[in-house]
Amino acid sequence: MKVSLYLMSQKGFEVLKALKSNGYEIHISEIIVGRDKNVKDDFSEKIISYCLKNEIKHYERKDSYVITSDFSIAISWRWLIPESKSKLIVLHDSLLPKYRGFSPLVNMLINKEEVIGVTALFASKEYDKGPIIEQSSTEISYPIKISDAINIITNNYVELVLKIVEKIRLGEKITTYQQNEKLATYSLWRDEEDYEIDWNQSAESILNLINAVSKPYKGASTFINGNQKIRILDASIEDDVHIENRDAGKVIFIKENCPVIVCKTGLIKLSEVIDDNTEKNILPFKKFRIRLTSQTPYNG
Repeated sequence: MKVSLYLMSQKGFEVLKALKSNGYEIHISEIIVGRDKNVKDDFSEKIISYCLKNEIKHYERKDSYVITSDFSIAISWRWLIPESKSKLIVLHDSLLPKYRGFSPLVNMLINKEEVIGVTALFASKEYDKGPIIEQSSTEISYPIKISDAINIITNNYVELVLKIVEKIRLGEKITTYQQNEKLATYSLWRDEEDYEIDWNQSAESILNLINAVSKPYKGASTFINGNQKIRILDASIEDDVHIENRDAGKVIFIKENCPVIVCKTGLIKLSEVIDDNTEKNILPFKKFRIRLTSQTPYNG
C-alpha cells in the first residue's frame, strides 16, 4: 500500500525527511506541496528541493494531479482536499477534542497550557470531529517561544506519522476511537488584529502573546504614540515597582538600551523591536517619553 502526503511548514518537511531516513520513501505515492504567505519561510522550497534531490514525485497545490493511493496524510494543510478513494488522515496541532479549529498551538501557548501535542484522525465533514487514530503529547514550561513549541510538536508529528505509515506498509488495520463531545472546545482563526498588544493586561499575559506570535510569525504589534507601527519579537518580565499614576503603555525605565514598559500589572522589558514597514531594529528608542498604544491616534 502507498500513501500520498499533503505537506506544508517545518512539520511537513521534517516528517518527509524522517520517512526518507527510515526507508519509507518507496511507500510514498506523491507529495502535494502548499505555500503559506503568512510566514517568512513556509518550507515549500525546502520540501520541493528535497523531493527533487531524492526523486520523489511531487506537485504544487495548484497543479493538476490525481490521487490514487490507499491513504493520504495532511500536515499543516489549510485547504479543502477533494474527496477520493484515498482515506484521508489529518494531523491536528492539539489534543482533540480540545482546541478544534484554527491556530490551536498559538492559542494553547497564550492560554499557558502545560501539555501540547498532536492528534492523528480520519477526516470528517465537520472539521476536527473525525475518529482519533492516535495522539502524541509533550509537557512544556513557560516562558516558551512559538518556534520552540513548533520544534517540540514536530517530534510528535514524526512519531505519529512513522507509526501510521508502518501500519499502512504492513497492511494492518488502523484502529480508531470516537471523540468525547462533552470535552470539545474550539480555537478561533486569528488575523492582524489579534497580533496587537493590549497594554491594559498583565505583563505575564503580554509576554505570552509576544512569545506565541514571534518568529516564524510576524510578531506582536503596537504603535508608538498611535502612529508608527512596530513589532515586538523578544521581551522579558521585570520586577514591578509602585507607580502612583499607572498609565499602561508608557516607558518607565531604560535598561541596557531596552525600554521597560508599564503594564496593567507588572513591567516588561523590550529587547527586540522592529519597524513594521522596514523590518529594521529600532532600539534604542530615539526619546524617552514614548507611549505604546493601539492604532488610535495619540493626542498628547
